[in-house]
Amino acid sequence: MRTTVRPAATLLLVSALLAGGAHVPATAQDRVGSVAVAEYDLGDTAFTDSQSGTVSEVRAQVHYPRRPTGRLPLIVMSHGSWWACDSKDTVEWPCEEGSSPFPSYRGYDYLGAALAARGFVVVSISVNGINRTSFDYGDRARLVNEHLRLWQQLAAGRGGPLAGHLVDTSGRPVARDLTGHVDMNRVGTLGHSRGGKGVMWQASDKHRGEWPAGVRVRAVLGLAPVKFDVPEGDHSDTLITKLPFAVVTSSCDGAVQEAGQEYLDDVSGLNTIDDYSISLKGANHNYYNTTWTPPYLFGEDDSTCPAQELPPSRQQDALIAYATAFFRYELKGDQDGLPVLTGERTLPDVTATTRVAPAHR
Repeated sequence: MRTTVRPAATLLLVSALLAGGAHVPATAQDRVGSVAVAEYDLGDTAFTDSQSGTVSEVRAQVHYPRRPTGRLPLIVMSHGSWWACDSKDTVEWPCEEGSSPFPSYRGYDYLGAALAARGFVVVSISVNGINRTSFDYGDRARLVNEHLRLWQQLAAGRGGPLAGHLVDTSGRPVARDLTGHVDMNRVGTLGHSRGGKGVMWQASDKHRGEWPAGVRVRAVLGLAPVKFDVPEGDHSDTLITKLPFAVVTSSCDGAVQEAGQEYLDDVSGLNTIDDYSISLKGANHNYYNTTWTPPYLFGEDDSTCPAQELPPSRQQDALIAYATAFFRYELKGDQDGLPVLTGERTLPDVTATTRVAPAHR
């Protein structure tokens, strides 16, 4: 593996108010207005896992180019473990009367908008039912697969549930706008915290046979992912050797530390394609999600080094830059992002350590 440490660099950033305040690099400021926002909600009990019996909602926020042309790569994002409802006293799923589902899936609106401005369809899914009733990572992986199954139906022109439920912020159906414009052969996934292990599970060599027909995942990003094996030493459920992945960790992460770097250790000498990681100095765990960040309800600063921590906007901007570089390179073949992944080009306003696990040949 190759390790490079890069100093901070300065780049003018602009703040765009998109669904909760997205911070978009200046290079995209002329494009953020071209991003459309939609959502779908099939209900709190729309999906029952055939293996575990876990009951989950099927709900998501979607960012996409306002005037899509051609077939665009799809990125599915999955949040981690947090309060399932907006009352801490709630103990069941669905939320009890007087309480509503907590909008953790909306905490990545800034990232969805930035990626959509660069030609991706981005779907951030809600995982509250699993957080309330199950900590099983197979449940998280299979919920991702359920959303991919629905998108495959839409992309293939077969309609399906999304045809009648995908609406913009005014309630106007928008499925027709995207039908024929989503490339299910170029799918990326991103998971935060427990969701990070969930997407590693979903894309692993062991579980890739469970992908819906017509779907091909080509890039995976674990964001501050949890990392532990059950049984200890058996990492087969999350071992990815056949497609590229990247890991983002934080030096001041008070929740999972930097255990996610072990995913690169697991694959060293086995991977057939280059894999990457970055550690952001001063970043914490929760600031990647705006709904987990103070002053939002239940927001927490989990930093282990509060005197040196990055402000939320800077941490989020760094994620935008890295995720954009990774997905553009892996899903679009855009070589411009490769120096960011290798550490040859620095991220704005942060100090970071990069690693590369070169393909074993």
